[in-house]
Amino acid sequence: LTGKEALTHFPSLGGPGGSGPAQGHVKQCELLQLSRKQKRLCRREPGLAETLRDAIRLGILECQFQFRSERWNCSLEGRPSLLKRGFKETAFLYAVSSAALTHSLARACSAGRMERCTCDDSPGLENRKAWQWGVCGDNLKYSTKFLKKFLGQKRIGKDLRAKVDIHNTNVGIKAVKNGLKTTCKCHGVSGSCAVRTCWKQLSPFHEIGRLLKLRYDDAVKVFSTSNDAVGHSELAGPHRHGPSAKQPLLPRPTDLVYVEDSPSFCRPSKYSLGTAGRTCSREGNCDSMCCGRGYNTQSRLVTFSCHCQVQWCCYVECQQCMQEEVVYSCKQ
Repeated sequence: LTGKEALTHFPSLGGPGGSGPAQGHVKQCELLQLSRKQKRLCRREPGLAETLRDAIRLGILECQFQFRSERWNCSLEGRPSLLKRGFKETAFLYAVSSAALTHSLARACSAGRMERCTCDDSPGLENRKAWQWGVCGDNLKYSTKFLKKFLGQKRIGKDLRAKVDIHNTNVGIKAVKNGLKTTCKCHGVSGSCAVRTCWKQLSPFHEIGRLLKLRYDDAVKVFSTSNDAVGHSELAGPHRHGPSAKQPLLPRPTDLVYVEDSPSFCRPSKYSLGTAGRTCSREGNCDSMCCGRGYNTQSRLVTFSCHCQVQWCCYVECQQCMQEEVVYSCKQ
């Protein structure tokens, strides 16, 4: 979560002989790979440990979905080594992790899973009435405030890599903020809008993941430059073209940034398992994914449900059909 450890799945707690809710919460905090300060915050926030685990799972699944057709497929293998470098992939990991944390915390507040926060209380929105109608705004305000405290972003690092990591973390948080929208519901006789209730709602996380993948595709390579006006160094990208060519182009707050070129991910390394054996699309990405090594073609029979019909009263009856499927996989 902090970039110091790999994102991993954690076992769920519970079962016979388990401890009480309070002790279970503390135990979950201890299982998470957090800093001492973060564990202290976790123990003080009932519901936070479960939310952090949800965020880890959400970030992993979305990352793997967005990179399912790429050479680097966001697998857990090689993650610790990858997080020590300044690649584009590292930038995406920081952004998707912070986005998943922000999204999960805001949703946990509105779902009543956190003790210290509740529905969004943005001014101008009738949240009390919204709550009476069974809806509750996602509390992004609490989520972002708590997350910056949890990640300790007040201590901005002086070195380039620390600045890059913080920048990419903030890109993830901004992506969630940009997806916040106001949703309204009408109440009244025969569907009239005599009374309208509005609340804040986050976009589905798939939309945020898709946006961050676009940011990854257009990521900016940066270096550190001194800014005499503000008295400290800042991130700078490629130089401008034209009359102001001597002026470096500063990355935008929404740009993902990186400091070193990525490896090819074609062969097994400490960063990934390579692409050998990966399935691909012959018309789509086989040439790229297989790195010029070619691909194997294999036919197999797959079974699927077909000719489904709804039977009175309440079930669906299907037949089992088989069809031949051609699978393409990268050669060694």
